[in-house]
This record gives sequence, C-alpha cells and structure tokens, in this order.
Amino acid sequence: MGDSPSENGREAGQSLVDEASRLVDLARELQESASAHISRTWNDEQALRQRALSLDSELRRLQSAFDSASRNRALDPRVAEKIDEELYRARCVVSDGDVASLLPNKAHGGFLKMFLGPVNVRATRKEVQLKVKEEYNSYRDRTAFLFLLFPSILLLLRSWIWDGCFPALPVQLYQAWLLFLYTCLALRENILRVNGSDIRPWWIYHHYCAMLMALVSLTWEIKGQPDCTQKQRGVQLFLAWAMMQGVAMLLQNRYQRQRLYTRIALGKAKRMDVVWGETAGVEGQLWLLYPILFILQGFEAFVGMLLLRTALVGVVSEWQVILCGILLILMAVADRQRNLLRDRCACPQAGEKSLMTHSHTQGVRRFDNENTDESFYYGEFPERGGGQ
Repeated sequence: MGDSPSENGREAGQSLVDEASRLVDLARELQESASAHISRTWNDEQALRQRALSLDSELRRLQSAFDSASRNRALDPRVAEKIDEELYRARCVVSDGDVASLLPNKAHGGFLKMFLGPVNVRATRKEVQLKVKEEYNSYRDRTAFLFLLFPSILLLLRSWIWDGCFPALPVQLYQAWLLFLYTCLALRENILRVNGSDIRPWWIYHHYCAMLMALVSLTWEIKGQPDCTQKQRGVQLFLAWAMMQGVAMLLQNRYQRQRLYTRIALGKAKRMDVVWGETAGVEGQLWLLYPILFILQGFEAFVGMLLLRTALVGVVSEWQVILCGILLILMAVADRQRNLLRDRCACPQAGEKSLMTHSHTQGVRRFDNENTDESFYYGEFPERGGGQ
C-alpha cells in the first residue's frame, strides 16, 4: 500500500530543509575562506605599501642630496648626468607602474568632493586607469566634432530660416550643452589627475571659467526685434569663435595624440598623460597650429571686448553680458601667456639635443606590462619635462 500524500509532502519538505542547511554551511565556509584570503591580501598589500613608501622616501632623499651637490658643483658632470638618469628611471617605474597605487592618493580637491562626495576615485589597477584615459580621449574626439557642428547649424539656420535673428531657445539649449560639456571635462580631468595624469592646473581652471560663463549665459536674455542684428552681434561672433575652437580641437587631438605617443616611447611622458592645453607639440606643427591658436585667442578677446562695449554703450546693459565679456578676455589672455611660456620652455638646449640624439643611437628598451594590452617604452636617455 503506497505512502499517503501527507507523508510524501513531509519527506519533500525535509529534503528541502536539508538542502537549504547544506547551502547555508557552504555559504559560511565560502565567507570564511574569502575573509581569510582578504586578510592575507591586505597584510601582503600593507607590506608592499611600506616598501613603496620607504622607496619613495629614499628617492626623495637622494634627489635632495643630488640637487644640493649639483648646486655646489661637487660632482663630475658625467657622474651627475648618470645619477640624474638613474633617478629619472626610478621615478618613472614608480609613478607609471603598479607601485603608484600603493603610494598615498593625491588630494581630490573641492570640485570632485562637491560633485561626488568623499569617494576615492583612484583606480588600483593600471589597466583601469588606462581605460579612464582612453575614454577621456574618445570623449574629447566626439565633443570636438560637436563643438564644430552645433554652432555651424545655428549660424546656417540664422541665415536661411530665422531671417538673421536667433530665437532664444536654440541658443540657450546650446549654452546648456556647453555647461554639460565643460562640467564633464572638468570631472574627468580631475579624476585623471588623481590617477596620475599630468594635466596642468590652468587647463582645468580654464574649464571652470568656461563652466561659469555657460551657466551665466543661460540666464542671459537673448534680445530680439527690433534691431536684433546689433543686439545679437556678440552671440553671432561667439558662435563663429566656437566653430574655430572646434577646428582647433580637432587638429590638436590629431597631431598632439601622435606627439604624445612619441613622448611616451622616449620616456618623456607617462602612459596616463593626455593631450591637454592649447599647445602645438612639435616644430613641424607650429606652422599649422600656432597661427590658428593665436588667431583663436585674439578673436576670443575681441568677442569679450565687444560684449563689454555693448553693455557699456547701453545696447544690452545686463550684468551677464559684462561678466561673460570679462571671462572671455581673461581666458584669452591667460591662454596666450601659457602658449608663449610653453613655447619658450619647449626649446631644447644643446645638451638636451645631444641627449635625444644619443637615445636614438642607443635604441629604446621595451618593458611590456603584463596586465595591459599596451607597452611602455623607456628611452635609454629620456629627455626631461613630461607634459611640455
């Protein structure tokens, strides 16, 4: 005679209870194994961190002693050159390898804390850092094209459809996109700096100024008829300047990216460095990029002065116009000064030229990073001044 349905139900329930208890035991065992593994890993990491801190301290101490001896001319020039090369190689290995993740983090700064809070945005693995850099480069490529496209469309629509007078909504939508763009760039650049990229502070401050200008321009009333041509002259010139900026960004991204790869191959830049700032890179590019950049900066200052003039003569006497004009002039003057300074710094001395020539004759040693698809190259006698 078969078992009753109630007995079958009790057996099935007991089987499920036993299976659930077995899974609980497995989960506890796995938790204990994971905790033990994390504890061992943490202890190993702490030991490596102490070694990294000790090495960094030794490098700083030796660099200080070397600088002092060099100032006192206590070293033979050849010996000093050899010491300088070895110290530079050691710093490259520490700052551009996995050891960098063991050193104390750079300060995140108020901008990141304001948007993200007290969150650690430094990646511990080099391949993750490189992905952040590549995504930043891709974002710049995409936005450079849009920087050229959007103002071109607005200017064409003004001539063909809007009878020479911008409606307020499309211009304000464009300004909102600029605010989003510069905020994203500033966030990404701050994260890159935390992860070891050599982006100069002014380039980030430039984007802060651009963010402020885009935010202020959103509250700026776009005047229409009558006499909208005169009232919107500043808007028209700003869009023309934005088109030139888009062309300059496309050229910079193309030429300077190639130059950056060369600098990395010669040991003059780190893998986390990116194309930044409004600089031209190499002598052959000066004839193409520098005239465009100087014209762009002059035009930017002209638009700023025109905005101030329209406010002072009473055509559009609003505080937004005055502030945007001041910001445009400030950014144009500061960019021009940075370009002139970098142009002077980029000229190699005779010793540096011979050093570079010697590095090509000696060849380039290749060190493959087993954790990434990229390879890092150290020149035998790399030049100094990464990021110039």
